[in-house]
Amino acid sequence: MNSPIINQLFADLSFDRSAERPVYLQLADALLSLIRNGQLRSGQKLPGSRDLANLLKINRITAAKAYEELQMQGWLESAVGRGTFVSTHVADHNPEMLKAITPASSKLAGFTFHPRDFPDRIAETPLYGLHLDDGYPDPRLAPLKEFYRAYRNQLTRSGLYPKFGNYGNPAGPAAYRQAISEYLNATRGLKTTAENILSVRGTLMGINLVSNALISPGDVVISEIPGWRRAEHNFLHAGARLIGVPVDEHGLIVDELRKICTRQKIRMVYVTPHHQYPTTVSLRIDRRLELLRLANEYGFIIFEDDYDFDFHFKHRPLLPLASADENGMVIYCGSFSKSFSPAFRMGYLVAAENVIEHLAKVRILLDRQGDHVLDNAMADLLNDGTIQRYLRKTLAVYQQRRDFLCDLLGNELKEAVKFTVPEGGMSIWTVFDPSIDLEELARKAFREGLYLPDGKIHKYPDYDANGIRLGFASSAQEDLIRSVEILKKLML
Repeated sequence: MNSPIINQLFADLSFDRSAERPVYLQLADALLSLIRNGQLRSGQKLPGSRDLANLLKINRITAAKAYEELQMQGWLESAVGRGTFVSTHVADHNPEMLKAITPASSKLAGFTFHPRDFPDRIAETPLYGLHLDDGYPDPRLAPLKEFYRAYRNQLTRSGLYPKFGNYGNPAGPAAYRQAISEYLNATRGLKTTAENILSVRGTLMGINLVSNALISPGDVVISEIPGWRRAEHNFLHAGARLIGVPVDEHGLIVDELRKICTRQKIRMVYVTPHHQYPTTVSLRIDRRLELLRLANEYGFIIFEDDYDFDFHFKHRPLLPLASADENGMVIYCGSFSKSFSPAFRMGYLVAAENVIEHLAKVRILLDRQGDHVLDNAMADLLNDGTIQRYLRKTLAVYQQRRDFLCDLLGNELKEAVKFTVPEGGMSIWTVFDPSIDLEELARKAFREGLYLPDGKIHKYPDYDANGIRLGFASSAQEDLIRSVEILKKLML
């Protein structure tokens, strides 16, 4: 038997026999901890399995299995007739050095890094209660049964190995790319083939992929003010120099962009022309044409984020910039997250074939190929018309909810808010009286059971409209009534 000190080390060990983790693994963990903190030294002899079992009042087999586990990992070694020892390959720790180092934990890393000044994680809308969110769809209206059936069919049909037995095209499965191409050509006036399509997990991944693949440190990227912070910080993370151009009631002020073009080289312009984020205004036709002309003249990329094209109420939606692009200057990005739910990460990038090929090679470094099962299920729903029928149904529902919330805001909160009825989308850009602290209002509303954005992400050094997006699409009329009642009580 070892020294009294060694005996005391082991005598202090205890085990939770009700835990799911077996006792022999708990013992192995405890022994490993003693080695790592220097209480058991390299080459030190350990009690035999019988002595250890008697000391700890456990089965000898349990003690032997713990030793065996650590031997397989290389922490212990044994010699026939001599016993079990801490491996001589384990370097002894210096307790004095360890005191000067911040202890490792699940909260703090042991290494240093430089945090970026990115926005905080988006606040999660409560799983229950009222909400006027950023403009999300109502998943209760989504064709979930049809989607489940399509997904299940992908896993039960014949030919599983040719489809899923190996890695596939990083641009996405052929069926999905073809279905997206036909869908966009029919609904948005694009002129694509499957070779112009790349599957992505939502708009944000598309922006990140383009930033990684096409932007170099020092490149100038133009974005809208106010704009989408998540996109902006992707450009900054890629090392771009970000310049903001103001937005008015007709969208991006292209005259300001033209002035910048005469002074310096621009790599990319990021725009949300259909329903500008966050203000929801549409880019006027003359500005659209001028933006395309400038791209052709100065050679910059247009990244067109068309996040909610399918939801336009007043008239037929304006066709995307990409539909009028004759020179391959536009990268078009869309997503089904606004059609189904933010939880469904399905989207697409559209660009010239050589750009898609390049992006697919870069995508391998990030995500290899995405979810081909999910993509193929969506392709089936596009091909059989399920998505098109769903969008027609929800368009009418969302228009009713938009009108209903606008009436409520105009009748109940007209002294405190200003807004323009949006032509489309799922939210109303609402500007509050300057005397109202939106962050404080959001906190008070949350205590009343209402989730409300606090407006911080829409503030810029030279822009502070005290505005937020009030989403209407995901709430029934009775919920909208209760939400406005809470706001009225808190503000008026």
